[in-house]
Amino acid sequence: MVVAIDGPAGAGKSTVARALAERLGFTYLDSGAMYRSVALATLRAGIDPDDATAVTGIAEDLDLRIDQGRIAIGAEDVGVAIRAPEVSAAASRVSVHPGVRTAMVARQRALVDTGAWVAEGRDIGTVVCPESPLKVHLTASERERARRRAAESGEDEGAVLAAQRDRDDRDRRREHGALEVAGDAVELDTTGLDVDGVVDRIVALARGRGLL
Repeated sequence: MVVAIDGPAGAGKSTVARALAERLGFTYLDSGAMYRSVALATLRAGIDPDDATAVTGIAEDLDLRIDQGRIAIGAEDVGVAIRAPEVSAAASRVSVHPGVRTAMVARQRALVDTGAWVAEGRDIGTVVCPESPLKVHLTASERERARRRAAESGEDEGAVLAAQRDRDDRDRRREHGALEVAGDAVELDTTGLDVDGVVDRIVALARGRGLL
């Protein structure tokens, strides 16, 4: 079974999904980290993130390993490296390539077929796990999302807000893996809520559907 968590950047997907997985005893899948890993490998190889053919090759051949929330390329834990601002910017660019998305979606589906998961990402509920019995679309005010990102990265909040607006626009307009709300998703505004409060609401939804 998969609980699918999606929403825009800064809505709290990763934090909430990780905490929810821990609460339920499920395995956590951060799909965004997979695209960030492709971006990191792309930058390290000196490849233009907009070169669809070259980046798709990296995505298909990448020795990407995911285990209990830890993400590695080969033997290297890249959990910190993929959060660098330049990698975040490149991730948004590499993830628009159809070949990259095909490669990553195939890996994500193979993973979640193995047990009980909380999976998060922009297209988890619409593309990767459309059969999920519980889909939650997290939202938050634009400024709240920017504040969270700035606190996480140490960047200027105004710069984060500007970059976020650009990214939101690209994510909504992209041909493949666009940010959309699944028709059967529950929308949950996290503005002003702490992590435990959001997790409590999702657990209540799961229990209400007889999933727990």
